[in-house]
Amino acid sequence: MAKFEIKDGVTIIPEGTTEISNYAFDDCRTLESIVIPESVTEIGYAAFFRCVALKSIIIPESVTEIGDNAFDGCSSLESITLSESVTSIGWYAFSGCTSLKNITLPDSVTFLGENAFNGCTSLESITISKSVTRIDHYVFNNCSSLKSITIPDSVKEIGTGAFRWCAALESVTIHESVTRIGCYAFMGCTSLKDITIPESVTKIGQHVFACCSSLESVTIPESVREIEEYAFEGC
Repeated sequence: MAKFEIKDGVTIIPEGTTEISNYAFDDCRTLESIVIPESVTEIGYAAFFRCVALKSIIIPESVTEIGDNAFDGCSSLESITLSESVTSIGWYAFSGCTSLKNITLPDSVTFLGENAFNGCTSLESITISKSVTRIDHYVFNNCSSLKSITIPDSVKEIGTGAFRWCAALESVTIHESVTRIGCYAFMGCTSLKDITIPESVTKIGQHVFACCSSLESVTIPESVREIEEYAFEGC
């Protein structure tokens, strides 16, 4: 990667840089702000891992891919602006960003990796891209401030533990496009009061709604042929 300049707490990456490489700013604990030029197309693995003072980031239009663990552990990160050119958000990309309150995933995003927002405990709202077809395993696990979620009708599968321990989650809308809800998907959503399973679903897996202690109403369609063990344990 090209030489960069740090001035008054702001890191300036020079124009012409095309990639922020793996571990480029790993554990830079005093880094508060960074300027990424339009020439960058990829942010690599753990590029900003544990930059605990980083408060905001703007991803330029040129970036198409955010690598695994790219901003993992950036506990002061409050805002992220993603451009319409981003197509892929890697595994654990924003995991542990405990100050992040909201984010909009543009419709250009087609891939949302496992644990992408795991442990974002201040996250209150998120808009999921209409191009995403699968909410992968543990993507929003332990997002304990998330209150509501609308899953777009592009989504066909909700992965294992996708919304596990989202304790503030009160409502969720699941469209008919969803054919599979993974085990533990909504386990521990202790504020969830009612849920309607779409007719496209044929099986409710293990522990899917376990420990949803406020659950009062569940609508299960005739399409469901199997309810596995512990599906509603502790409700």
